[in-house]
Amino acid sequence: MPAKKARAHPSLKIEPLARKHDRAAFSCGQEELDRYIKERASQDAKKQISTPFVMVESEGSSVIGYYTLSATSILLADLPEVTAKKLPGYPVVPATLLGRLAIDDRHKRRGYGELLFLDALRRALHATTDIASFAIVVDPKDKKSRSFYEHYEFIPFPDEKLRMYLPMKTIADLFA
Repeated sequence: MPAKKARAHPSLKIEPLARKHDRAAFSCGQEELDRYIKERASQDAKKQISTPFVMVESEGSSVIGYYTLSATSILLADLPEVTAKKLPGYPVVPATLLGRLAIDDRHKRRGYGELLFLDALRRALHATTDIASFAIVVDPKDKKSRSFYEHYEFIPFPDEKLRMYLPMKTIADLFA
């Protein structure tokens, strides 16, 4: 696991999405992610489908980037055999889904994506003190996204092209 090189930026904050956050100008270059934060994120939060977190400047409200977390599960049979053998024989294992992660084009190449990503890992790990979760699951949309997660030692599911996971034990070691 790469070292935690991204550091919190004193002029930025990451917090749950709220009405005060200005999403109108957000553009990351992927229409699906742009549309989500502008049109769907608030509804998903209200219906408790996912929890969107946004990065904003400490004194501003414009969204610089965002990610979503939600509960999910993994079929024990979908995990690599070596991992599945170490777990209880339950057919389904609880997990956390990092569903979306995006940075506005005007703020790319500043390390903000890594800051958001590490914040998501930290929050998911912290939640395991109250709600069990074996791993974080991601569904990268393309090879570039997959490469990002591979850099953090995410493990591909054996029978799926892009779906990957990172055990909470590995995340705990990262923040130790």
